[in-house]
Amino acid sequence: MESTKPIIAISSGDINGIGYEIILKGIADPHICEICTPVIYGNQQIAREHLKLMDEEMRNMQFSVIQSAKDVRPGKINLINVYPDDTPLSIGHSTPEAGHASFLALSRACEDLKAGLVDALVTAPINKENIQSDKFRFSGHTEYLTKMFGDGGESLMMMVSAQMKVALVCNHMPISQVASCITEERILSKLHTLADSLLKDFRIRRPRIAVLALNPHAGDNGLIGKEEEEIIRPAIKKAYDEGIMAFGPYSADGFFGSGKYAHFDAILAMYHDQGLIPFKSLDMDGVNYTAGLNIIRTSPDHGTAYDLAGKNIANAQSFSHALYMAIDLLRTRKESAEISADPLPFKEKEDKPAKPLPFKGLDFLNKPQEE
Repeated sequence: MESTKPIIAISSGDINGIGYEIILKGIADPHICEICTPVIYGNQQIAREHLKLMDEEMRNMQFSVIQSAKDVRPGKINLINVYPDDTPLSIGHSTPEAGHASFLALSRACEDLKAGLVDALVTAPINKENIQSDKFRFSGHTEYLTKMFGDGGESLMMMVSAQMKVALVCNHMPISQVASCITEERILSKLHTLADSLLKDFRIRRPRIAVLALNPHAGDNGLIGKEEEEIIRPAIKKAYDEGIMAFGPYSADGFFGSGKYAHFDAILAMYHDQGLIPFKSLDMDGVNYTAGLNIIRTSPDHGTAYDLAGKNIANAQSFSHALYMAIDLLRTRKESAEISADPLPFKEKEDKPAKPLPFKGLDFLNKPQEE
């Protein structure tokens, strides 16, 4: 790649939601092209239709339409047409066509990310129902990206804001299945991934991690549930013994209500709403980050918001934070790799080793000192 600026892929998400609006508002800042080269995976005609519904100064936004990420033009807003111009728009409504378009944008961006043509991925919101097809059988972006880039391992869904970082043991899962998902091995694995990400991605050495309980009042010593004593607490102990500063389990209501979260670098919640309700109550402009992968993917921490679509009232702050965070993470990971690299790599010499000096014994100890 000719440009030294990072190339950031942006998948358009659901065309009938607020995806295009927040993308276009977020990249309208002229400083964006000074710090990165954005590449929108979507369609120019669809983007133009959304621009017609926005402020007048936005309607003249120019795109550099390219065929491939190989052809990116630094200093420009690049766009790759990945679905047809005549893809039907029904702004504010879920349609099968919108789901198919969002999958085409996501899959093409992932192909280019895997090929090394782009440096990071920022995803606009999808509709988890209408995107379902024979090629997409996942409960969300996180699970799809884990399949694409996880090398058989697990990722970690993490919500990031200035107030807190919240990671999840169980992502998009029905409440009825959560208890069976909570295992000692799974919690321990998530703690290791979280601690590693906090070090490499956020430069936090020896991070303090709070682990939430599953049951009310942390189970009340087994009265309201045994998961804390039989699963969660043993997992925390193992993690601590392995060098991870993990503490808990904490009853979620008291933990957030008392402000105790401010004393920790990150929080591991057991399930989706347990972590995301307090997170979004404190900051709706946070970032959804998929940790634990060999690629960087960020996203706004909200959904398609059909009720706001087409009204020019969507707040692009979360998308902007996601874009800036992707750029920051690229730099941080590079610096972390340089810091942890062996500065003196071992090089085996081909010539014969030098002969050791002859051992002269300890006679020098008895030798009289010269005056």
